Amino acid sequence: MSNRDRTIFPLILAVPAKDRALPPPERVRALSRQARRALHLCARKMGIAVGDLEKDTNGAPLPFEGNFWSLTHKPAYVGAVICPQAAGIDIEAVKEVSTGLIRKVAHDQEWRLTDEDPQTLFFRYWTAKEAVLKAAGVGISGLSQCRVVAVPDDSHLGLDYKGRNYLVEHFFFDGHVATVVKNRLQVEWVLLP
Repeated sequence: MSNRDRTIFPLILAVPAKDRALPPPERVRALSRQARRALHLCARKMGIAVGDLEKDTNGAPLPFEGNFWSLTHKPAYVGAVICPQAAGIDIEAVKEVSTGLIRKVAHDQEWRLTDEDPQTLFFRYWTAKEAVLKAAGVGISGLSQCRVVAVPDDSHLGLDYKGRNYLVEHFFFDGHVATVVKNRLQVEWVLLP
């Protein structure tokens, strides 16, 4: 396995203030363009050319030339990753959430895996599940079947989705958390202003 096949470079890119100020429909298009720009920068970092970016009938990204890819965008940041395996990435701004929402994202046995602050843990769990569901190609509809099964440390979670195990890695920055499916790969996060 070459170094390219062992290391991924999830790339986080700040959204320009002018794009954040756009009206909602235009802002969504601008965020999508920024996320694709992040994907091209990620590809450049890996020394590969981005092929056709097509999606299946469910909207899940299809690999190009054996390269799996995933995008995410939020108002302040976008992210992208290219992997030699099924890919998933998500970003969220860490903020206060309701107890009801906390309960909806994970079951009691998942919350009992650690005594970490529930507000921070919520965003670790949420972004991890979102990234895994993207890698599985199903999206948020699979949330109830995606479970956190291990909390090895402050930067990693083990998850199970329909009997398949996933390992994710978190990256905390500027009041946000980004999460990528890593499994056996090495991760080198790239944050660009």
